[in-house]
Amino acid sequence: MNNIIIVITLAVVITSIFTIPFFTEQFVDANTPKKIHFTETITSSQDPGQGHESHQLALILSPNEGSLYDGSLTYTASEPVQLVVLHEILKEQVKNQPIWTVDGKTVYGLTLVDPKTNSGSFEFTGAALALHSMNTKPFTATVSLDGWIRGQPTEVIMQKLEVQKEEPSLKLSRANVPAKIPMHVGKFEEKPVYFIITDSNDKTYADLITAKQNWHVELAPPLEKTPKSVLEEVYIFKNGIAGNGIHNFQEEVFTSTPAQVGEYSALRSVIEVSWKTSLKAEILESVESIKEAEKAGRIELKQTDVVINMPQIVWPEGKMIVKEDKILTDKNQYNGGQILDIDTENLTVTFIAHRGWNSNGSTIYYIITDATPKGPAEIMGVVNTPTSADLITNPVAVDMFQFVDGIKGSGPLGFQPVITTAALGDENYSPICRIFIISWNEPEKASVLETKSDINEFQSAGEITVNPARPMNSDHILNCPFIDPFQTTNSTSEKG
Repeated sequence: MNNIIIVITLAVVITSIFTIPFFTEQFVDANTPKKIHFTETITSSQDPGQGHESHQLALILSPNEGSLYDGSLTYTASEPVQLVVLHEILKEQVKNQPIWTVDGKTVYGLTLVDPKTNSGSFEFTGAALALHSMNTKPFTATVSLDGWIRGQPTEVIMQKLEVQKEEPSLKLSRANVPAKIPMHVGKFEEKPVYFIITDSNDKTYADLITAKQNWHVELAPPLEKTPKSVLEEVYIFKNGIAGNGIHNFQEEVFTSTPAQVGEYSALRSVIEVSWKTSLKAEILESVESIKEAEKAGRIELKQTDVVINMPQIVWPEGKMIVKEDKILTDKNQYNGGQILDIDTENLTVTFIAHRGWNSNGSTIYYIITDATPKGPAEIMGVVNTPTSADLITNPVAVDMFQFVDGIKGSGPLGFQPVITTAALGDENYSPICRIFIISWNEPEKASVLETKSDINEFQSAGEITVNPARPMNSDHILNCPFIDPFQTTNSTSEKG
């Protein structure tokens, strides 16, 4: 039993769609503009907007049908925040403009201003006003507002009550566990790149790499359908100078790193490089040198149908974020990084493996290496891969369902664990997941769902709503390889 302070907003004429405080003076006449003037300190809470569930929102002026606010805002916040202005529109007017909605029925046009600062002044006109953060942690802000309201009368009374409330929760053992994965060393423009190999559509390559790194590479047949717009290339040497490459020759050469944001992809199309037997081989460490050697007739390049998932961990211009708090519990949040340790000396990286369920209710574990769009990627501390958005309707991606309310638990949004439509060993297994959001129509009546059949049943009964995740009004894709986190690794690779 927890003591929880609940702020109750009682509104005359309007029933607000939020439980976030709305500060204003009292108004009694709707026929003429009424003055708004106040200074208050507010604390954010989880953004209730669809696609914003991992964000924080501090509502200043609540939407009120038929009302329009205009004026000026001065604010100072505990962290850099964005300014949100909502505009009352009809659903059929949406078209391609950014929107904000709680239930998918009542929609608002969205203006998002990002001054990248924690204080400032702002002139506004709209149906609602708020401060917004893409972080998961609450922020506080002191706001001073001077303006007018036109439209419906609004009277707000703030009351604080202390009540006893017990929230239903689900506690899974080993909900977040460390997974040590072997790294390889490749090259990009003659500089080292450290990467992992988790999946391939080709069994020969999967078995070969599994034996080499003593850590299982999963077979993912759907990767063969990856569109060219998402694939980058990797050059793998079949002969030449002996080394630590996949075929025991020189290291692999990449065409891009995460520093090339608009190009990078962890999904790599394999080009095999073979030195002509009559010529003396040498080390090639860039795409340019490979192309020159091909032009000179010294090597042969073979474009294959092999696709390998090769997320980069360290590259010349940077590396993935290492989580500051390395103590894992069943309550760990997904923000702040997905990696506990990067060991370039011993060529291992330790990811956080998250527990979920496959479509039949069996346990899976998955890691997260990259994502799109930018906001969720930054929150989770993974690589931003805009090219992945092209997979949203492609059979390469499998479905992953995340819960935005209901039973508290270890899922990405603070509620029950995810459910996916694939499992290791399935013909449809892929490390690429398109994200759907499940919300309970009556969260207080929520129960634990464990299978895809559960989702179908409760959706048909009208108890849950299932929508594609649209953070930042964009398609949401994760590269989240399913793994066995309890296998051991004894990488035989050495630094090249």
